[in-house]
Amino acid sequence: MAVTTTLQKTTRDTYGERLPEILKKHGITNKLAGPRIEKVSLSMGVGRAIADGQILNVVSEHLTMIAGQRATVTKAKKAVANFRSRIGVKIGCHVTLRGERMWSFLDKLINLAVPRIKDFRGLSPKAFDGRGNYNMGLREQALFHEISLEKLEHNQGLNITICIKNSTDAISLDLLKALNMPFREK
Repeated sequence: MAVTTTLQKTTRDTYGERLPEILKKHGITNKLAGPRIEKVSLSMGVGRAIADGQILNVVSEHLTMIAGQRATVTKAKKAVANFRSRIGVKIGCHVTLRGERMWSFLDKLINLAVPRIKDFRGLSPKAFDGRGNYNMGLREQALFHEISLEKLEHNQGLNITICIKNSTDAISLDLLKALNMPFREK
């Protein structure tokens, strides 16, 4: 288990403190029936990789540095003529984080990356999928401090999915607000 050296509370500590309030607010009596963050999935689709395969190596390396875990290269499942893709062509990469790495990434996302977004007015509270999972997209991977701007050749978007178990959209919104995720007012 990695030790974080911060002066503020980590996201995991905040989750443990605020969970009883959320359970009480939504009328859940059993602690185990409450919402739990199960995993965080990060993915990057790189359409330019069809023409230039080296871009995918760079993007995969960046995603590995951001997540702290090796990225898996994904291949096309369907052939689409308009995108010049064929079945089996490498077109992206993804990582699924669980446990300590997941909490470390969430801490980094909430406290370091999201505040660095240019002209930031808050995250959308409507980005839930109906089952309590939250999806967000970042326009550039340079928001994370692991990526050095001098070596950045290709600016690439990043999709983040926070999977929350035993939850609805309203409960998940309250949970993420309790974790200090900055949502904009409706």
